[in-house]
Amino acid sequence: MILRLLNPQGIAGLAATICLGLLLLLQKAETHHWKKQSGQFEQLYHADQAAFAQTIAGYRAAADAARAADRTAGERARAEQAAINERTANDYETRLAAARTRAGELRSDAGAPANSGGRGTAAVPALSAATGGAAATAPQAGLPAPDALTATEQAIQLDELIKWVRRQSAVDPNAEPADAKP
Repeated sequence: MILRLLNPQGIAGLAATICLGLLLLLQKAETHHWKKQSGQFEQLYHADQAAFAQTIAGYRAAADAARAADRTAGERARAEQAAINERTANDYETRLAAARTRAGELRSDAGAPANSGGRGTAAVPALSAATGGAAATAPQAGLPAPDALTATEQAIQLDELIKWVRRQSAVDPNAEPADAKP
């Protein structure tokens, strides 16, 4: 039987069988290799997707934290500005009331007689004619009393406006709150 296989056709068949067997073994080894590579690529893909998801979550958390910090800083800046507005308004009203009171006192002093006499106090001598004349001509040299009061009120208003602008521009919305500084 072996002799029959040793003829040229048998040898060719045997060689073809051996070659096909080797090709099958080679194909099996290559299939195993690519399955292993496919598993590694799948693991890399899943790791990359997890890292991507973690990066997105980190960016979202950072954006949320930044929004919260901006909201807090905005509220703090608005509170500081409201306090400045209130303080400026109070200062303005106080200064304006003082100026009006002083103008009223000056008007009443200018219109009142120098010797009030009836209160039981010592009489105050009246101003001499020369001094009284100078006092009478003072409003003519400057502004009349109502206009002087208006000018004073406007000067106070401008002064308080300048202070308000300086205080408002000093508010830094990006500064850390005073209680958070070490």
